Amino acid sequence: MKRVFISVAAALISLSAAAQKASLLKLDVEARVDYTNVYQSGEKINDASGFKGRYLNIRLDGKLAENVSYSYRQRLNKPNKDATFFDATDWITIDYRLGNWTLSGGKQVVGIGGFEYDGAPIDLYFCSEYWNNIACYQYGASLAWDTDSRNDRLMFQFCESPFRRNDALNVRNNEMFAYNIMWAGSHGIYSSLYSLNFIEYLPGRFINYLALGNRFTAGDFRLALDFMNRSVSAKDFGKDFSVMCELKWFPISCLDVFAKATHDRNLADEEGDWCVTPGTSITRIGGGIEYYPIKDSKALRLHLNCCYTFGKAVTAAALQDRQTIIDAGITWKMNMLNLKRRP
Repeated sequence: MKRVFISVAAALISLSAAAQKASLLKLDVEARVDYTNVYQSGEKINDASGFKGRYLNIRLDGKLAENVSYSYRQRLNKPNKDATFFDATDWITIDYRLGNWTLSGGKQVVGIGGFEYDGAPIDLYFCSEYWNNIACYQYGASLAWDTDSRNDRLMFQFCESPFRRNDALNVRNNEMFAYNIMWAGSHGIYSSLYSLNFIEYLPGRFINYLALGNRFTAGDFRLALDFMNRSVSAKDFGKDFSVMCELKWFPISCLDVFAKATHDRNLADEEGDWCVTPGTSITRIGGGIEYYPIKDSKALRLHLNCCYTFGKAVTAAALQDRQTIIDAGITWKMNMLNLKRRP
């Protein structure tokens, strides 16, 4: 951990010096701490319960020139003891914009559709089996085109496969890749995050995704509906899929109320899905509240939520039959630095 902080400090110093010569440097730090109780078939699981430091992130955004920008997010709580510094880097990208086109490179979010997948982990409480198992940050490059209205963006991405490391199959192959096409749209009350993905799950073998993310916002309500189909061959279409539905209500400016349900199923004849394994048919339902105690600010958030999971899952799955989770916690987001070039 000491080496992590030294590396982060060095990065901050160098980027701060560069930003003072360029346009802007913005530094944010965010953290979340929860108190969680997990029950399996009514019996409390002590190892999974108690106080949990969920996230401690830093984020840097800035410009090196008028049309060259960068973004960096680092988790200071590494996912496991064997993870390296860069394993805990969510993304570090450089973007070059020319007219309606943007060329990006570095470690990126893999371009997969759906609003659950797109949400920042620090803002999510309970998610689908697919979400819990996808390694969504990989090195690669992308080319995006925006319409003149900026209401639609079409992105083409080439990146490392999320499945290039598979402990169950003892796969360690850095020459496995993913090819992604993604459309993000915003039109009045409707927003979309659609993608078509071709992802190597073993060298030379691909699983295909069709991910359809839909969100509707009207008055004090927001509804998100995601559907994802995964298939290795055409005969398995419709047998391996995930759906997510979340309804949020904003009765007053400082309070959000939400209900959410997810379902993951894999009845495919062929293996190839390392996120939702064959034989899975698992459902999770729940809801909660978010409260912002500081007037006209989202910097401090308190949350309380509960979910129940039922269905058929494999032994090693993240979601298990007859599992109940009750979770409460606090999230705070701090703007530490905001430098602008003097005119």
